[in-house]
Amino acid sequence: MSDRPKSNTQLIVEETAKSGVGLVASLPDGWITDLIGAYAADDRFRHVAVNREESAIGLCSGAFFSGIGTLALMGASGFMTCIYAITKINYTYQIPMVIGITLRGRPGDSAKFHQSNGLYLESVMRSIDIPFVPIERRADIPLISTACKHSRVMSRPVVVGFTRALLKGEA
Repeated sequence: MSDRPKSNTQLIVEETAKSGVGLVASLPDGWITDLIGAYAADDRFRHVAVNREESAIGLCSGAFFSGIGTLALMGASGFMTCIYAITKINYTYQIPMVIGITLRGRPGDSAKFHQSNGLYLESVMRSIDIPFVPIERRADIPLISTACKHSRVMSRPVVVGFTRALLKGEA
């Protein structure tokens, strides 16, 4: 048995499993490559790679009707393309899910083309009244379970946002 502490990725996966998620649908983003790989390799999850973010929302919404807890995992810009799907499907039919996103465009993100995400992301979330839980440090990882429970209580999606520093093990 190794005395090495678990990585943030391992802790995120552990917390997700503990919260009752059995299906993870993802679309690649450079920051979450390791996280996607960890979900795909873990037998506690059925991982489905999708070609559009809206497909993750649809797949996770359908899984709800089978009693499966879900996580849709994507980049921030992809989340912003899902607003209609979330408000039409999840809000109308009261379907809970957790949506995990990268917090692109925040200080520390050196990709110039993602800076607009930092300008608009939280305003877009507020405009549709979707609860948002930032996961910025290792100590915040247990908030994933809180987000899952809250999603089920309110029968609507909750967004958890991962910073680059957290995903890279720097926070």
